[in-house]
Amino acid sequence: MLALARWLMRGTPYAAGGAALATLVPWLFWLGAAIAALMTLRKGFVPALPVIIAGALPAGWWWAQGDVIPLASILLVTLMAVILRERMRWGETLIAGTLVAAVMVHLGIFSPPGGTELMLEQLREGSEEVDRMLTEFANQGYDTQTLTALVVGGVTGLVVLLAAIVCLALARSWQAGLYNPGGFREEFHALRLTPKELAILVAIGVAGMAFGASALAMLGWVPLLVAGVALVHGFIGLKGMNGLWLVAFYVLLITTWPTILIVLLLGLIDTFANVRARLARSN
Repeated sequence: MLALARWLMRGTPYAAGGAALATLVPWLFWLGAAIAALMTLRKGFVPALPVIIAGALPAGWWWAQGDVIPLASILLVTLMAVILRERMRWGETLIAGTLVAAVMVHLGIFSPPGGTELMLEQLREGSEEVDRMLTEFANQGYDTQTLTALVVGGVTGLVVLLAAIVCLALARSWQAGLYNPGGFREEFHALRLTPKELAILVAIGVAGMAFGASALAMLGWVPLLVAGVALVHGFIGLKGMNGLWLVAFYVLLITTWPTILIVLLLGLIDTFANVRARLARSN
């Protein structure tokens, strides 16, 4: 894909056309978002604005059709690219992206367009077990419509946040491949949250639970997860292990909850222990 990135960076019209076409095609919105992020990282927000708008227009059309993910992803990844370009800190970038995604969830941007009544009815008709579970929640005094909207919005917000992070990482790898070969690998392997950034994440989660902004608590763990993933990449790189280890790691990460919890714990430990620095000294 580096050849594609090289072609896109020939000029703004190339990048704008690529972003618009990619966003217009179903399930290729991530490519349009990555193109917008690449231009933002390389040239800054104002010079990249035509590319961002070119990608946002088809995404806005998808929003009108009921799919909010493309436009939300482009806007979120652009914001994160601006912060990463200015601050050069992945931790701050991830925290800012998490906050904005949580605000989107809280504002109801990801709620079903027709409300949750139809969704609840379909869920009840499609599964007796779900119908029984929803009935039990209602008998316990829970508002099933509010609960469903929260779950749907939270899951969609999580998808948008993860998609934006992946798109930003892809754009950063393109930028490094074109202008600083090997730079992204070194940068990502060194990614870790500082104690201050971890404290901010904890404060965000506590504030979310205290003030009823549950989206903050639902998404607040994502930066720590990314830090844990970076630690695994760094460990495998330092040890010179085969790339198949990374494949196995991602299979486990996607398919099993215990792996996610272990990676979160690794990210937490690395915040205070700086595992990669210790490994580098021992090597």
